[in-house]
Amino acid sequence: MTALTDLYQEVILDHNKSPRNFRALEGATHSGIGHNPLCGDQLTLYVVVDGGVIREIGFQGKGCAISKASASLMTEAVKGKTTEEAEALFTRFHDLLTGPPDVKTDAKSFGKLAVFSGVREFPVRVKCATLAWHTLHSALAGGGAAASTE
Repeated sequence: MTALTDLYQEVILDHNKSPRNFRALEGATHSGIGHNPLCGDQLTLYVVVDGGVIREIGFQGKGCAISKASASLMTEAVKGKTTEEAEALFTRFHDLLTGPPDVKTDAKSFGKLAVFSGVREFPVRVKCATLAWHTLHSALAGGGAAASTE
């Protein structure tokens, strides 16, 4: 196994077993519901935005290890960022997972999120890894529409 594969397994298993920010937030200013009908992953995301900055974020739900770990790592990555920075990170993360295989991305610039770079090789799992991100995008946009990977 490669070092990235070993790290991938370690980080995914850790965040699945002990997800960070796995809680509902009282007083959330934004929230969203996400669903991946392909495999049944579901989550509710709670966000407190103050002054254009994500001050608190939490999630609840059920899903596969990749889905739960991605939500956990996402909450850590966007907390303290502006909503614009979070949206830009969503775009970069989505491109990392869905971009053409011949286009190389600087995975190191993603920090721990880089462990998901290998998901690109498994198209069915991309939806699991991006569900929380689509839900964040939907929550920040408002309007109450449920986010879906379809």
